[in-house]
Amino acid sequence: MSLIAAIAAAAALAVSGGPCERELIVLGAGQDAGAPQIGNSYDEGQPLLPSSLALVDRKHGTRYLFDATPTITRQLKLLDRQTGRGEGKGLGIDGIFLTHAHIGHYLGLAFLGVEAANADKVPVYAMPRMAAFLRENGPWNQLVEKGNIGLREMTDGDLTVLSDDFGVLPIRVPHRDEYSETVGFLIMTPDRRAIYMPDLDSWDELAEMGDNTLESLIAGGDFLFLDATFYDDNELPGRDMSRIPHPRVKATMERLKDLPLAARRKVHLIHYNHTNPIRDHHSAATRDVRYHGFNIARMGQSVCLSR
Repeated sequence: MSLIAAIAAAAALAVSGGPCERELIVLGAGQDAGAPQIGNSYDEGQPLLPSSLALVDRKHGTRYLFDATPTITRQLKLLDRQTGRGEGKGLGIDGIFLTHAHIGHYLGLAFLGVEAANADKVPVYAMPRMAAFLRENGPWNQLVEKGNIGLREMTDGDLTVLSDDFGVLPIRVPHRDEYSETVGFLIMTPDRRAIYMPDLDSWDELAEMGDNTLESLIAGGDFLFLDATFYDDNELPGRDMSRIPHPRVKATMERLKDLPLAARRKVHLIHYNHTNPIRDHHSAATRDVRYHGFNIARMGQSVCLSR
């Protein structure tokens, strides 16, 4: 199923008033290592947890994570407190969707093992190479063998149905794929659609991979959590940033500047490095992003996908 067909398949119902039935919560917005990063103990900037989203489905009493970060313990505590979930109810994870095999996106799986949660067959949704990496390499294979996780292989362009009216579609994106593919996720409900795409090399390369362009993603979605690792090319003195491909925030804004304000407001910048000035809630860069109509994802932020 193509992305366009999948979007068309989701009923385009207007979100009405009333309690939020499915809520997407930002559990972290930083790059893989968060902040302060190792070796930067005197960093007094805004603390960052690595990027992760949670989907709370109140209709079915389920919760799903998008990426399992090294700070998963703190993030589940935040999720429990923000949703009013009481003590003594276990993990409350009904599935984890993994984007790829870089440290900020899957290392949290380790805490599902016998040394910590000793979880029971938590579904882990992954692309074929990602699933094979977990199945064939320690210590991850121990999670599979002991039944702490249950791998569910996904296929590019195929919808994973989680209920009769809710599903997740993986979207292949260009990135460093040493151990696995890299994907973003289209999260679809009858009312609204969200895209989580925290890591990719360039928007032009994404377009070259298939039918998806940044502009088409924005046209087809309601909330887009997009890679904002670096603000511009001057961020890492002494390093050749052309060797570190990520869409720069300033370049993404320039590319989208002619879109209507309503379209620009769909964009929520996420996965920003500890050096990125948008980390600071009051920086000139943050003000510039907001002035041009874009949003910056912050830990604890939530958006409603259906009512």
